[in-house]
Amino acid sequence: MQFALPPRRSPHPLPIARSSRMPTYRRKQLKSVAVLAFAILALLYIVHHLYSTSSFVVASASTSGVVIVTLLDRHRFSESYVKKIVANREDYAKRHGYTNFFANVSDYDDAVGESPKSWAVAPAVRHAMAQHPHAAYFFNLSPHSLIMNPTKSLKSHLLDKGRLEELMMKDVPVVPPDSIIKTFAHQKEKDVDLIITQDKEDLNPGSFILRSGEFARFFLDVWFDPLFRNYNFAKAETHGLDHIMQWHPTVLARTALVPQRVISSYSKGSPRASSDGTYKEGDLVIQFRGCEDTEGRDCEQELEPYYKAWQKVVKSN
Repeated sequence: MQFALPPRRSPHPLPIARSSRMPTYRRKQLKSVAVLAFAILALLYIVHHLYSTSSFVVASASTSGVVIVTLLDRHRFSESYVKKIVANREDYAKRHGYTNFFANVSDYDDAVGESPKSWAVAPAVRHAMAQHPHAAYFFNLSPHSLIMNPTKSLKSHLLDKGRLEELMMKDVPVVPPDSIIKTFAHQKEKDVDLIITQDKEDLNPGSFILRSGEFARFFLDVWFDPLFRNYNFAKAETHGLDHIMQWHPTVLARTALVPQRVISSYSKGSPRASSDGTYKEGDLVIQFRGCEDTEGRDCEQELEPYYKAWQKVVKSN
């Protein structure tokens, strides 16, 4: 019986026939990969652009990125008083392309709890940040204050590159007159997230500028911590801030102190003004510090002559 032998392999293998479909298929594959890669790169660029433009840089501060936060107590203030404060803020915001955020103390009753109502400033600023997530700055301004120089923008006055560097108070007591904790001697404006001032006794939370970002949220959370709110500081949120700034270098390292008249001159009736902290014509802000809780003072009476002076400035500009 013979068995069929398998076909012999040729010592010269036949050339493999190349499919005419392969180049076309590969071209389609490469084209798809290229399109996908371009789409991914474009998306990454857009995301990077959005985040980089919304982050704070002193040199490129935009006047459209400022939110003015004013916390009102409509149960204590007269309607006339509230209207004057609102008109003052709206005029300034309109001139410089800023945005106003008006809040009411009672909006934060649940958050503040049994603590003094003045603590509501922290959740109010945090609320403004949530409502305006792309803003670069938040300018908290006491309701007992007026912007007296409406032509002066925050950018030219304080936020332009190099301007803050000129104004920063370095190596001075954080809480006057003789706190052993001092501001950093070698601090640079690029490291600053919080701009605030002081009177002759304490820091002044009635006027501060906070740049948006992770530090801002951290700072407000620390300041509003129940530990501080329940400690019964004599001056509530002011003494809480004094404590944080002196004993938490993480906060102090991101804070710039500026002379009082830069962002919060006091009226003549405010006894705690620093040596050069009393209002003079041309100053940006006047604050009637303590007018609401000092015997013999009346916020509306103190405001009235300055409001009339402000109206004259507005009409002439």
